Amino acid sequence: MNASRKALLALGLLAPGLAAAADFDASRLSPLWGVPFAGILLSIALLPLLAPKFWHHHFGKVAAGWALAFIVPFAIQFGPALTGVTLLHVMLGEYIPFVILLTALFTVAGGIFIRGNLHGSPGLNTGILAIGAVLASFMGTTGASMLLIRPLIRANDNREHRTHVFVFFIFIVSNAGGSLTPLGDPPLFLGFLKGVEFFWTVKHIFPETLFLVGSLLVIFYALDSWYYHRREEVRPEDPTPDTRGIGFDGARNFWLLGGVVGLVLMSGMWKSSVVFNIAGTEVGLPGLIRDVGLIVITFISLRITPDKVHEDNQFSWGPMQEVAKLFAGIFLTIVPVIAMLRAGVNGPFGAIIAAVTRPDGSPDPAMYFWASGALSSFLDNAPTYLVFFNTAGGDPAVLMTTLAPTLAAISAGSVFMGANTYIGNAPNLMVKSIAEDRGVAMPSFFGYMAWSGCILIPLFIAMTFIWFR
Repeated sequence: MNASRKALLALGLLAPGLAAAADFDASRLSPLWGVPFAGILLSIALLPLLAPKFWHHHFGKVAAGWALAFIVPFAIQFGPALTGVTLLHVMLGEYIPFVILLTALFTVAGGIFIRGNLHGSPGLNTGILAIGAVLASFMGTTGASMLLIRPLIRANDNREHRTHVFVFFIFIVSNAGGSLTPLGDPPLFLGFLKGVEFFWTVKHIFPETLFLVGSLLVIFYALDSWYYHRREEVRPEDPTPDTRGIGFDGARNFWLLGGVVGLVLMSGMWKSSVVFNIAGTEVGLPGLIRDVGLIVITFISLRITPDKVHEDNQFSWGPMQEVAKLFAGIFLTIVPVIAMLRAGVNGPFGAIIAAVTRPDGSPDPAMYFWASGALSSFLDNAPTYLVFFNTAGGDPAVLMTTLAPTLAAISAGSVFMGANTYIGNAPNLMVKSIAEDRGVAMPSFFGYMAWSGCILIPLFIAMTFIWFR
């Protein structure tokens, strides 16, 4: 990592003119620039169904192909200088920190084995989901998901019907549970970096979170009970042998998990004037220390975790590789889409921006909730949050007070509706990949949307009438 940053720094010193080329008028872009992004989304949705063997072996090449479908025309139209600056900004400022954090959480959580054979009854499954919802706001949706997904899989490995368990796990642990603090979900962390107080979200969207998580737990318990009491639901032989008690192997990783949380929190609270300008992309000292620290923690975890713990967890890099490759394509192809959204009412997507404003010029919380939520379902929810944060004025002092209902709507929409699709939030795809790797039949892209459409959308409609009118 240090070597790559030195190389990029050298590039910035050799080509100072690149930074000056970084500005371009996104309001003049055609919506056709969004085709590569739509293409990678459709590939994720359709190819696992239409060509599963091809997708399994070549999903990285497909993602790279769509990325090139954006990069090559962009370089032809805007020149290699601007293209280089854009790619560096995406990789250094967004993608690399994103992957480093996910890798650290994936590795550390994968080094903790919850010993013992839990039996997946409706009560136990509901309890694990509730615990995960609480943990998600303090160790992140990714950390909580990676910690609990494997023991939940083992607990239900003798159940005939398991798919619904992990669909609700994505709803609750990978998304809704992370809505109360900046540590929970990337959009809230970006708000924290912009000046939103650490405990603002827990003060202002706790009722909405309690309603959503509570409703989902009740629905899940009813559905899981219905399955559980059907004939031949529980198989006679449990693949996981019983042991004497519940415990933790690799428990030293809990200290490393605390280190991850501490580094993320430090990078948001420590304000430093030391900034490295790499070809127009500013890399602050706190962020650099955070990323280096996370890499160190990742290697420490791999070093101190016994091989048996990884074997018991069936730990593999496959899910992380899938997320890293697919999100590399998503982060690149999303560039023109986010740029066109940021162009505001004068941009190609001006109708979306105009829709969130009432005739008198005041913001409409209900429209902010649905607009930020709808885009977060298919775009990365962190930049989507920033788009609407800035659309609403971008002043944290005003948004936390006078426009508090608007900021609450943006926060809730960005976090909650990330559960609508597999790509709405990074842990969604990781959970799907791990579950499938362990033999769980997960829904297809559109099959999962059918679940979210039937269960989540009615709850979001109810929330709109209760809180965001």
